[in-house]
Amino acid sequence: MAWRTRKMTKFEEEFKALTSWDWVNVDLIQQILTRFGNWHSDEEFQAEKDARKKEYEIHQDIYSKTSKKLNKAELEITNLKSQLQQQALPVVPECVAGAIESIPDHYSAFEAISLINAKVNALPEENEDWLPVYNWLCEGVENQDVFALAFITGKYEVEKPQLFYLKNKLTGMWLMRDEVDEVYPYDHTFNRCHRGKFTQQEIDSMETGSYEQIEVAE
Repeated sequence: MAWRTRKMTKFEEEFKALTSWDWVNVDLIQQILTRFGNWHSDEEFQAEKDARKKEYEIHQDIYSKTSKKLNKAELEITNLKSQLQQQALPVVPECVAGAIESIPDHYSAFEAISLINAKVNALPEENEDWLPVYNWLCEGVENQDVFALAFITGKYEVEKPQLFYLKNKLTGMWLMRDEVDEVYPYDHTFNRCHRGKFTQQEIDSMETGSYEQIEVAE
């Protein structure tokens, strides 16, 4: 087996060059080399020191650049999270919110819209309650995009419908709700505290030609 020879230091090379192997005891030389073989001159020591310093500086530079990149990435992530939290939720009408809740979660947004379309067009009489949702979707692409975002994320706000008071133009009385009368669940009052609040959808379903619509202030 071939033995690998250790590279001699500058001291070893100079020592051997100055030594006459004819008269110096070989064992003595070996003992000296064993004891002082790792000795380095000031020049060699300084060179080694400079090399290690340079290596340290390189590692520090890499660490510094890596840390800056990580800090920048963390800052970008924080900013994105903040933007998502501040981003306004899509707003949908109450009927649309009900549709979103009733459609199975495994449906895609496209499948959900297709289902609504099928309900209204295939069995319109049995799915009258889906008609307002269908009409809202048909108002434009923007509504369809809002629906898709709300359906996919499951996060949305329910639009508060505009409410109205109904005041009889002839008598000056306000229309109020009367839950006792199932045939005509309404009555009239002069007391402003008892007047009822009605949505536009409710008003459209009644004969209100003689009534003035007054918006309910928020």
